[in-house]
Amino acid sequence: MSKVFRPWKTDEVWLLPPSVADFVPAGHPAHLIRDLVSEELDLSAIMRAYTEVKGYPPYHPAMMVALLLYAYRSGVYSSRRIARGCEERLDFQAVTALNQPDFRTISEFRRRHLDALACLFVQVLALCRKAGLAELAHVAVDGTKIKANASKHKAMSYARMVEAEAELTREVNEWLARAAAEDAAEDAAHGCTRRGDEPPDWMRDKQARLARIRAAKAELEAEARAAEAARPPPPANPDGSAKPRPGKTPKHEPGKPKPKAQRNFTDPESRIMKGRDGFIQAYNAQAAIDAGAQIIVAHRLTNNGSDQDALLTLLDAIEDNTGEMPNEVSADNGFCSEENLEGLNARTVRGYIAAGRASSPGSGKKGGKLVQAMRARLRKGGHRSRYRIRKYTVEPVFGHIKQARGFRQFLLRGIDKVKAEWAMICTAHNLAKLTA
Repeated sequence: MSKVFRPWKTDEVWLLPPSVADFVPAGHPAHLIRDLVSEELDLSAIMRAYTEVKGYPPYHPAMMVALLLYAYRSGVYSSRRIARGCEERLDFQAVTALNQPDFRTISEFRRRHLDALACLFVQVLALCRKAGLAELAHVAVDGTKIKANASKHKAMSYARMVEAEAELTREVNEWLARAAAEDAAEDAAHGCTRRGDEPPDWMRDKQARLARIRAAKAELEAEARAAEAARPPPPANPDGSAKPRPGKTPKHEPGKPKPKAQRNFTDPESRIMKGRDGFIQAYNAQAAIDAGAQIIVAHRLTNNGSDQDALLTLLDAIEDNTGEMPNEVSADNGFCSEENLEGLNARTVRGYIAAGRASSPGSGKKGGKLVQAMRARLRKGGHRSRYRIRKYTVEPVFGHIKQARGFRQFLLRGIDKVKAEWAMICTAHNLAKLTA
């Protein structure tokens, strides 16, 4: 007797269409996120934008929000890949109910409602709190460098800008003079449809490059003048003359950019920062994570590679998002300073901040009084110190975002847009924890 197999009829037509609830198993994150968006989240900020009654009906905003959040939760960020998922993946179709928006529609929806999508972070955090996933007993703070949507090779230092400006100015002026001298011959060669004095395409490109270099150079000079104006004036001698400022004599003239100060032409607001794999064109993405279930309770993004000014800002953001301060906070030595520790005391938050790299004041001891007290607290706790919670709280979160879900480079450009994109990434992470 021959073996009997289950039927496989690829040309059979279904008489009744299946329900989207049957596309993936019950309890799948696709169902949970779709229902959460449609039933729990307040989308009025997005819905208010649709006031035009004429025209072809657009896709439902709740469906588009659910699609974006589910895609980000699944590690799919490109609008083209999301659109392909709507055509090929059953879990995406369970969210969209077989709607298939194209990549331009997805990209335009994200661009149009970027600020409102970023604000969903607080609503999702409230749902996590309601589920008991973020009790704020202990919060760990850290930052990670994420590549900007720009190449570091498109950056130029101020010293190189000065050289390139002079070189390109000379070359452009030479070609303009030659073009003016050959007007008559070019008129005869090109006829009446062209003036004959148009510069070649490659020269127009150099003119555009010269304009961009001059604009970037002016921005660096304006920043240097603003930084110098913000410095307090030096103390005065009895005769009224200014005393020299304490410390080393600056190697460059005050009020002018440092020769190595750089500006990127693709994304001018990104900066070159040192990461694990060397120097990259990046932004510094920071987050405060609750130790209970690794829920992100506050986020921040800056184009400054230092984390030192982020600690108190993140704590205040936690209070804004949840209505209360955490009991404890831990952070690495990049967040340690006397000002930060004073801020912790003022907020009655017990801190566990590594103090290994704190600067040495003139007293000869490494760090001020509060830094020394923090160092003693960590030394006294030993391997049982609460500081050890930091590593297994914050590091796995960045690992999930960058490795498991593959987010290693921002898609948008400009710090305001990148801030909103980082907020969406944090929202997707909390959704992954909420629907796990």
